[in-house]
Amino acid sequence: MLSDPLFIISIVGMSSCLIYWIIHTVKSEGVEDTFLIKNLSTISTIFGLLMLVSIFLNAGDLGIILFIGSIIALIVLLIGILLKNSTIITSSRGYFIPIFLIFVLRTFIYEPYQIPSGSMLPGLKDGDFLLVNKHSYGTKINRIGKPFALDSNPSYGDVVVFIPPHNPVPYVKRLIGKPGDSVRVVNKQIFINGTPIKKNFHKTEEETITRRYRDSTGSITVKEIDVVVDFYFENHGEVDYLTRNIRGQNTQYPSEWTVPSGHYFVMGDNRDNSNDSTKDVGFVPRENFFGKADYLFMTWECWACIPSFSRTGKIN
Repeated sequence: MLSDPLFIISIVGMSSCLIYWIIHTVKSEGVEDTFLIKNLSTISTIFGLLMLVSIFLNAGDLGIILFIGSIIALIVLLIGILLKNSTIITSSRGYFIPIFLIFVLRTFIYEPYQIPSGSMLPGLKDGDFLLVNKHSYGTKINRIGKPFALDSNPSYGDVVVFIPPHNPVPYVKRLIGKPGDSVRVVNKQIFINGTPIKKNFHKTEEETITRRYRDSTGSITVKEIDVVVDFYFENHGEVDYLTRNIRGQNTQYPSEWTVPSGHYFVMGDNRDNSNDSTKDVGFVPRENFFGKADYLFMTWECWACIPSFSRTGKIN
């Protein structure tokens, strides 16, 4: 994201507006406002929107933007104090304090994250807003990278939020295997180093699900099919959680993986509908974890829907 031309243009543009405002404020006595000063707010807003577009297109980390914003606001505040200019001091302080507080809260304490799919059903569903504990695996500013303090590794059964190596968009999954582990899946039973993860039957339900099929011409057909779903409680590490298995779906030969050093193996609780380490995601590097999902605080399934707080609570 930092090398994106759109992002660079937005930074240069907003910085130029800020510098011009400081110079004008210092020399404003007896000086008539220019066209640029009168429209400076609009111009800087346009550059700000360009920055948001860059963040969206590159799935960028807002924490970096907040960090840069905090530094710039602090510099302007110090310039105001040095020049003894009350206008600059008041304006910059009004930006620095809230930006810095949001930066600290979001970067080092908790970051909100919305689940984009049903890969973690039945416990978590599409539209759930989670609070991601940003200090659970160490302290760092960027989402990707090694922690600079309080380094701590993920544990079995954690609901982890990470950036997969093949895609800059955050994923949420269950941590199944650690570096050096042998992970084997036989008939939807998971074995870690030859020992099966404890699994107890909970219930069976009949459901209607939507499936997408691609034919030889590349056309996609959408069909609704009736299925039988089995739910199981699994116990992995110190965590008990509910998994979802569609009977007769996703049957495959026994598979086995050895997790390389510095990497982890993750799976969705919705075992037959999850893009995880068994598929395209592969092994997740340690530095790609940016937190553990601790709490579910809201469910908002669509823009026209009313947010619900009925399922608020700690995540298992």
